[in-house]
Amino acid sequence: MTTTRAAIVRGVKEPWEVVHLDLEEPKEREVLIRLAYSGLCQSDRHFQVGDFPATFPLVGGHEGAGIVEKVGSGVTRVAVGDHVVCSFLPVCGVCHWCSTGHQALCDLGLNAGTGHLPDGTFRFHHGSEGLGGVCALGTFSERAVISEYSCVKVDSSLPLDVAALLGCGVPTGWGAAVYASGVRAGDVVVIYGSGGVGSNAVQGAARSGASIVAVVDPVPFKREMAETFGATHTFATHDAAYSFIKQTTWGRLANHAIITVTDHTAEITNQAMSIIGKVGSVVVVATGRHGENQLEMNTQSLKGFQQRIQGVMFGNCNPLADIPRLADQYKRGGILLDELITRRYGLDNINQAFDDLVDGKNIRGVIEHS
Repeated sequence: MTTTRAAIVRGVKEPWEVVHLDLEEPKEREVLIRLAYSGLCQSDRHFQVGDFPATFPLVGGHEGAGIVEKVGSGVTRVAVGDHVVCSFLPVCGVCHWCSTGHQALCDLGLNAGTGHLPDGTFRFHHGSEGLGGVCALGTFSERAVISEYSCVKVDSSLPLDVAALLGCGVPTGWGAAVYASGVRAGDVVVIYGSGGVGSNAVQGAARSGASIVAVVDPVPFKREMAETFGATHTFATHDAAYSFIKQTTWGRLANHAIITVTDHTAEITNQAMSIIGKVGSVVVVATGRHGENQLEMNTQSLKGFQQRIQGVMFGNCNPLADIPRLADQYKRGGILLDELITRRYGLDNINQAFDDLVDGKNIRGVIEHS
């Protein structure tokens, strides 16, 4: 049994609390990882405030990278000493969805809110109580035991702080543009929200050859950073963006709109639908508040203009292929990762880190484990 410090949340809208937990040894097909960094993602906040169903108490964090310290029996995907990214979506490789090229829909993803490992049990313990980790990970812990199916090996030359972002925010945004939207050279793309996910949608669209990559975000800092990642135009409001897109395209409007805002609403869906033209697409990455509808519309234009609305998980990426691919792109200068990290925090400052996230001060904050 190992002891680890971790940030947990005990219930809906409760603050994060740093505690010492007992951590069991890895069992069959499980891996003990010493986490180096964990990204701070809006999805952890969604669990905390009740937008996602969860079993409390819960160890936070689903975006992380570290080094394998121990492996259980039967592990073949990684070995002791390997540098790994924690994929927030496990990939078994053999279920119907994995075997048909949809790893982001692996059947093992059902434990996101309970934190159960595939055998239905926990490795984190607080006294007699078992705790799960967000997405069966819990990267807000200095160490964690996770399924080997949640491990993606990366080259040891890849810095672990940027490697952590490859577990969620980078592929989710990048894939939303490249895979889900299918952005092509000359396309016009509008991205609603330019935080840790939206910034990578900007990168994906720009590097796919879009002629216009427009960002709509009310926060001046995020609009400024969007230009670093490839945005050609930025706007504080939808109305300003719509006027520009309509005039610039001679009324044809945008090919694609991608929604990556913090809190998705029906109003934003309608705005995104209004800014796309014929055969256009709206890709929904963002999460709305629990109990609210984010789709309330007349479908006449959807049918008449052959438009589509598509939900997307993990950017439609395949973690085992796309995490190493994006790491290689970073090393070759094809995408920017260092620039995504705005601030670093110690685990004890996690509540301040989330306050900064909500206040729009960060593109991506990271927890640096000692």
